[in-house]
Amino acid sequence: MSIQVWTYLLVGLSFALYIGIAVWTRAKSTGDFYVAGGGVPTVVNGMATGADWMSAASFISMAGMVSVMGRDGGVYLMGLTGGFVLLALLLAPYLRRFGKFTVPDFIGDRYYSRTARLVAIACAILICFTYVAGQMRGVGVVFSRFLGTSVEVGVLIGMVIVLFYAVLGGMKGITYTQVAQYCVLITAYLVPAIFISIMLTGNPVPMLGIASDLKGTDIGVVQHLDQLSKDLGFGAYTDGKKPMMDVFAIALVLMAGTAGLPHVIVRFYTVKKVSTARSSAFWALFFIAILYTTAPAVSVFARTNFLNIVADKPYAELPTWFKQWEKSGLIAWIDKNQDGIVAYNATGAAMEKMPGASRAAPVFQAEGSGAAGERLLQNKPSAVSNELYVDPDIMVLANPEIANLPPYVIALVAAGGLAAALSTAAGLLLVISTSVAHDLVKRTLKPSLSEKSELLWARISAGVAVIVAGYFGINPPGFVVQVVAFAFGLAASSFFPALVLGVFSKRVNCKGAVSGMIAGMAFTISYIVYFSFGIFGLQGTPDQYFLGISPEGIGSIGMVINFVVAIAVSYMTPKPPVEIEALVEGVRFPRAALGSKDSGPISH
Repeated sequence: MSIQVWTYLLVGLSFALYIGIAVWTRAKSTGDFYVAGGGVPTVVNGMATGADWMSAASFISMAGMVSVMGRDGGVYLMGLTGGFVLLALLLAPYLRRFGKFTVPDFIGDRYYSRTARLVAIACAILICFTYVAGQMRGVGVVFSRFLGTSVEVGVLIGMVIVLFYAVLGGMKGITYTQVAQYCVLITAYLVPAIFISIMLTGNPVPMLGIASDLKGTDIGVVQHLDQLSKDLGFGAYTDGKKPMMDVFAIALVLMAGTAGLPHVIVRFYTVKKVSTARSSAFWALFFIAILYTTAPAVSVFARTNFLNIVADKPYAELPTWFKQWEKSGLIAWIDKNQDGIVAYNATGAAMEKMPGASRAAPVFQAEGSGAAGERLLQNKPSAVSNELYVDPDIMVLANPEIANLPPYVIALVAAGGLAAALSTAAGLLLVISTSVAHDLVKRTLKPSLSEKSELLWARISAGVAVIVAGYFGINPPGFVVQVVAFAFGLAASSFFPALVLGVFSKRVNCKGAVSGMIAGMAFTISYIVYFSFGIFGLQGTPDQYFLGISPEGIGSIGMVINFVVAIAVSYMTPKPPVEIEALVEGVRFPRAALGSKDSGPISH
C-alpha cells in the first residue's frame, strides 16, 4: 500500500479509538469534567500527564531544533525535563493538598482577591492560546504532507476531533484518550528511531546508537556528523554558538514554565491524595524521559541522513520525498547560480536563521516550476546566498522518508505527530473552558450557577476556544517550538512566582501577587512582541537583546521581575489576614496544622 493509504488507515483507526474512549468516559458532572472525578490511578495519570505535556513541540519540533542547532538545541532537552523535577518537588503535592480545580482557583483563594483571580484567568487564557497555536500548526503540518490536504483543512479536521472528545468527555475523557495517545506517539517515535539506529550503527537502542560507530567504520556517528558539517562550512555540529547567558535563560524559562503551566498542574488534581500526586509526577517524568532520551539520537540520525542525501547533490536526482515536502512550503530550494546543484552551506543562512523571515505556515507559496523542475517561490530571500531552506518542524516527520523506511512506519509517524498535537491541545482547551466556566462565571460573576449550567458553560467555552485555536493554527505566530517557548516564558513570568510564593511565603499578600504577575507578564509580552513581531512599525534586532537573551528566554527576566515586585509590594502593604496565614501553614504542614492525613483538600 502507498504511504497515503497507510496514513489514512492508521490515522483513521487512531481517531476512531480517541472518539470511542470519549464516548465511553463522557463527563456527567463538573467533577468529571474538570478533574476526572479525582480518582485517576497513579500510573494512568502519569502517562496522561506525559501525553498532555509532550506536545507537537516535543514530538515534531524539538528534535528538529536540535538537528538544526546542534549543541545549542540541547537546552530544550535540559530545560523541559528539568521542569518536571521542579514541579514534583516544589508545587504538585501542595497544590493537590489545596484541593481546587484550577490555578486561578488557587490564586484567587490564596490571595483572597477577586482581582487576583481575574488576573490569573487572563494569564491562563493567554498562555493556553499561545501554546495551542503551536499544536494546531503541528496538526496542519502533518495533514498537509501526509493526507494531501491544505494546512487549513488539516487544522479544521483536528478542530473537529478535539472538539468532540474535549467537549463530550471533559477531563475524564481527555485523561483516558491521552493514555491512548501516549501509546501511539511513543510507538511512532521509537519505531523509526530503532530502525534507523540499526541501519546506521547496527545497535537497536537509539540512546546507545548515537554513541556507536557508523556501520563498517571506526568513526562515531556524532564525529561523522561533525566532519560533515565542517565540510559544508557550518562548523562542528557539537559546537555551541548561542551566548551562555541565553542558554541559561532559556533553560530556566523552560524549567519554571513547566512548573507553572496550568494544563499540566491541573493533572495533579485528578488523583486521590497528595502522595499520589508525587508518584504521578515521577511516572510522568519516566514516560517523558523515554522520548527525550531518544530525541538526541533522532536529531543526529536525521541530520546525518539529510546532509548525505541532499547537500551538494543535483536537484534532478533528489528523492520523491524532497519534492513532496516542497509542496508544503517547509523545504525550499532556489537555484541561485543556475547550476542545478542543491547548495547548502554556511555562506548563507538557513531558513530558520534568515533575518526577517515570516514564520507563518506555509512559509513560502509556489509560483510554478523553474528550469531544473524546482518549485519557484514568492518572497525569495535575496539577502542570503544559501540555496536550501529547511524548516526545523519537518525533520522528525520526514525522518522515516529520508531513511527510506517502509510506508507503514512513515504513516505511523504521522499518526504519532497528530496524537502529540491533539493530546496537548485538548488539555489546553480544557483549561480555557474551566477558566471561563468555573473561575470567571461560577466563582466570580454568578456564584449561584447550578452544576448543570456550569457544565453547559464549560462545554460552550471549550467550543469557542476550539474555534479561536483553529484560527491561530491557520495563522500561527511562529514555528512550533518557538511558539511553545513563548508560552513557557509567559507561564514562568506570571504563574510560577505566584505559585511558589503562595505555597512558601505567608507574608506575600494580594497586592504583591497581582502587581508581580502584571509586571512580569507585561515585560515578557512587550519584549517578545518587540523583538519577534515588531510594534508600531519598529522591530528590535538580536544585537539589541537585553544581556544577550533571546525572546525565547526572556521569561526568566520576567520571572525575576515578578518575584521582586511581589515581595517588595507585599512588604510595603499590610500582612495577609490571619486565616490566610493559617491556610498556607495547612498547605505546607497539613498534619501539624490540621491533625489529618493527606488524603483530601483542606477546608477554608
